[in-house]
Amino acid sequence: MITLNPEEISLKNLQRTLQFAIGPRPIALVSSINNDGDVNLSPFSFYNIFSSNPPILIFSPARRGRDGSTKNTLDNVLSVPEVVVHSVSAEMVHQTSLSSTEYDSGINEFIKAGFESIASEIVQPPRIKSAPIAMECHVKEVRALGDGPGAGNLVICEIHKIHIQEKVLDENGKLDQNKLNLVGRLGGDWYVNASGEALFEVEKPVKNKGIGVDAIPKSIRNSTVLTGNNLGQLGNIEILPQEADVIAFLNHHRIESIFNETSDAFERRELIHHYAKELLELGKVEKAWKALLIDGLNTIKEKKD
Repeated sequence: MITLNPEEISLKNLQRTLQFAIGPRPIALVSSINNDGDVNLSPFSFYNIFSSNPPILIFSPARRGRDGSTKNTLDNVLSVPEVVVHSVSAEMVHQTSLSSTEYDSGINEFIKAGFESIASEIVQPPRIKSAPIAMECHVKEVRALGDGPGAGNLVICEIHKIHIQEKVLDENGKLDQNKLNLVGRLGGDWYVNASGEALFEVEKPVKNKGIGVDAIPKSIRNSTVLTGNNLGQLGNIEILPQEADVIAFLNHHRIESIFNETSDAFERRELIHHYAKELLELGKVEKAWKALLIDGLNTIKEKKD
C-alpha cells in the first residue's frame, strides 16, 4: 500500500488521484447567465443533492489549475444567482462533453453543443429541451474554499421547479432508473452507465434491525469462502431461521449431495459455505443461513442416516 500526503504531491497528481478515487460522480449540466444576458452551459461532476427539505443541491466550479482564474459559470452566479441544473443521460453525453470546452465569455454553449434551448419558468437561464430532468434553482450562497489554483466554490442552490420528461417514467408515473439512462463521471476520460446490467439493488436496513456481522457465529464469520459483502448480507437479517426450519433444509437435494460427497467435517463445511455463497449471490439470504447453520447440525444428519 502507498500513502500520499496531499501537501507533498503536485496539484495535477492530487486532482487525478481524487477523480479516480471518488466516483462514479453524478454530472450537473448547468446553464447560467450574466448581466448582459449571455448564456453559459457547462458540466460539473463535483456535484450532489444535500437536502430534501429544503431541496438543496450543490455543485462546485473550481478555479483553473493553471492560473487560479475563475470560470464563466462562477462569474455568472455571482452576478445573477440563478441556474438550471440538468441530469445527463447517455444520449447526450458527447454534447455535454463538448460543452465543457473553454470557449470565450459570451459564447453560447447551447449552440456550440447543439442543444435546443427553451425558456425557463422562474429563472433567467434557459433549459435544455431534450434533457431528461431539468431543475430550476435559485443560488442561496456561494462559498469559496480558497483562492488558489484548483480551489472549489460551493454553489448552494435551492430547487424551485423540476421538469421531467414523460419518457423516463414507469407505468406508475415514477422515475425509472433504466429509462433515465444516466451517466456518471470517473477519472481521466472515463464515464460509466447507470442503467442495464450495471444496476443492482441492495435492500436498506431501515425497516428491520439486522443482527450485525459481529453476531454471526465465528465459524461462519471467519470463513475462507465468504466475502465481506456476503457477511454484510448475512448480518442484515433480523431473526435467524428456526432450528426446525434448518433441520427441514437437511433434505434439500444440494445438502444431501454435500453430505454424500464427504464425511470430513472441514471439507463439508467448505462445500456448504460455497453453496451458501451461491445463494447469497442470488439474494437468497434466508436459505443461505439455513445452509450455514446446518454445519452445526452434522451430528443430527449423521444420526438420521
